[in-house]
Amino acid sequence: MRYGSPLITLLLTAVIGTALFIFLGRDPLEAFHALFVTPLSSLFGIGELLIKASPLMLIAIGLTIGFRANVWNIGGEGQLVMGAIAGGGLAIYFHDSDSLFLLPAMVLAGALGGALWAAIPAFLRTRFNANEILTTLMLNYIALLFLGYLVYGPWRDPAAFNLPQSRVFESAALYPILIEGTRLNASLFVALAAVAAGWFFMRRCFLGYQMRVAGLSDPAARYSGIKSRRIVWVSMLIGGVASGVAGIGEVAGPVGQLLPVVSPGYGFAAIIVAFVGRLHPVGIVLASLLMALLYLGGEAAQMSLNLPAAITGLFQGMLLFILLGTEVFITYRLRFTGFPARRTVQGATA
Repeated sequence: MRYGSPLITLLLTAVIGTALFIFLGRDPLEAFHALFVTPLSSLFGIGELLIKASPLMLIAIGLTIGFRANVWNIGGEGQLVMGAIAGGGLAIYFHDSDSLFLLPAMVLAGALGGALWAAIPAFLRTRFNANEILTTLMLNYIALLFLGYLVYGPWRDPAAFNLPQSRVFESAALYPILIEGTRLNASLFVALAAVAAGWFFMRRCFLGYQMRVAGLSDPAARYSGIKSRRIVWVSMLIGGVASGVAGIGEVAGPVGQLLPVVSPGYGFAAIIVAFVGRLHPVGIVLASLLMALLYLGGEAAQMSLNLPAAITGLFQGMLLFILLGTEVFITYRLRFTGFPARRTVQGATA
């Protein structure tokens, strides 16, 4: 049932979605066609699907490693933004360079930026026992505000007619396009390589084994000498590196510059991807494709059926909540025990 729960989740989401479309006065078949078929009807649409799935699978595989160790990094969005800032800063500073080393340097800078941002909640957790869920969540908004300060202020392009954006990156700072006529670029290979590396780390590395043990049983991990501080640091830094590299995939890919918003919420959607994919690399790849299709389908539904922009987030939320609901029935067995029996206390009926 653990492997069947994503299928049950999809079925229940479709049923609730059908009721929702009927309530909105839309033909459910037409709506589902716009959501899941229209985006894949052209080569350009398939390229968009893959380019949106790339950051989702990259962030999700990084977060999954921490989730398996019960380290709950909710800061993928902020770490993505800080990675984009760190790597994008190199592209802005060396805007007139055509060096082949610029793009690799941006990737390394993005990984470092994401890791340093993830190191803050790791330090707070290991030094002060601060809850990493709260600290990573709040740091997301600090990163977004810092990005806004840069593009509205010192990094704003003077030739952009006062618009809040940096200068457009040169070709040396962009990922090469894989298929002409689409925006699909080489960041897809980076994401797939990260998924493969994540599988190898979790299944073939001793440290990955220790992290899985810590996630399954903290007392067993302590008894065997596994250091919880090390587990927290490794979990957070891996998630930060993956998210930071995903940020470079955006600014060196379809965005091509720094804007006040460089992500439509990939850092948060990747959490759903990780759990829908059952915290397994193969499942994450499939779930990232599904989530990317929801992004594209939501845009198509807005244009063709005049549906609200919130339809994408609505389906994402339904997927997560229904999946969590199925987990209750997988992990626990509900039993109806009837009313409690009447007890007598010191001769009185209670």
